[in-house]
Amino acid sequence: MRCTFACAATLAALFVISGDSPACSDAAGEVNIYSYRQPYLIEPLLKEFSDETGIKTNVIFASKGLIERIHAEGRNSPADVLLTTDLGNLSQAVASGISQPVTSDVIDASIPESYRGVNDEWIGLTGRARVVYASKDRVDLDSITYEDLADPKWRGKICIRSGQHPYNVALVASMLAHLGPEKTEAWLRGVKENLARKPAGNDRLQVKGVYAGECDLAIGNTYYMGKMLTDKKHPEQKEWAASVKILFPNTAGRGTHVNVSGAVLAKNAPNKDNALKLIEFLASDEGQTMYAEVNHEYPTKDGVAWSELVQSWGTFKADSISLNEIAGLRKAASEMIDKIGFNDGPSS
Repeated sequence: MRCTFACAATLAALFVISGDSPACSDAAGEVNIYSYRQPYLIEPLLKEFSDETGIKTNVIFASKGLIERIHAEGRNSPADVLLTTDLGNLSQAVASGISQPVTSDVIDASIPESYRGVNDEWIGLTGRARVVYASKDRVDLDSITYEDLADPKWRGKICIRSGQHPYNVALVASMLAHLGPEKTEAWLRGVKENLARKPAGNDRLQVKGVYAGECDLAIGNTYYMGKMLTDKKHPEQKEWAASVKILFPNTAGRGTHVNVSGAVLAKNAPNKDNALKLIEFLASDEGQTMYAEVNHEYPTKDGVAWSELVQSWGTFKADSISLNEIAGLRKAASEMIDKIGFNDGPSS
């Protein structure tokens, strides 16, 4: 037996605290959302969506396990939409069999094909460039390529988080797509030897490493600059951010690697029509502006203005290679990262 909206909303609220799942509802005007994205990022968008459409949103948040949860729930899953943080989760959702194609002329017209999954089984909503944070004091460069990171002149001068983090797996997969396995492995070995220390921490801590003089270059996502500049709980991070400049690799050539956050329409969505309306809203000019600005990301819809803060980092050329090709190479990239012992750090 299915319960009413009130029941679903109550159970959704309980899940945030206890991990219990919301029951779904046949009541009109609802959509059930499972979200890897943090509450503060999506709550303003969901409020605007509800204000405009009258559709109520039931949301559960978790940092991991939602894909597995939907898979385990099977045909009885209440999930309508899964909101994810990166290409890895989007690919995993499709591989796990929990998605279905998004059939929408609105989406097709709004989001470029390179930011949509095969058969539109995932939709990229915001982008983040994988860039080089360079010391303003010690690095006299205005441009760089990913290939340059393997140059011995950077020996002991690069900081990066775990090679197996999804952001770095996607970056290595993009290198495989462009260079092939032999050249990519040589490049990755060169980057490993140029590391200042074993990969550890998040992207912000790599910038801290530059600030502290531990390294001259750090690899990170663009939106972390926005986080450091606006984090009221950790004002010291503004100093970290002020110590570096953003270099967009390969922007004069093939373009800078861009990863995405996105949405998946759940295979057994009980409120499919409302789920499609939500995804279409997130792909609209209004939704794209709000979604990208709140986390200092790039809209995936062409023609939507970047926020003033994001604009201040400068323009760049994005790598136009399909993220589906990169997704298909993630396994090979992960295996290569382990093969060379990237996370062991430099050999000397």
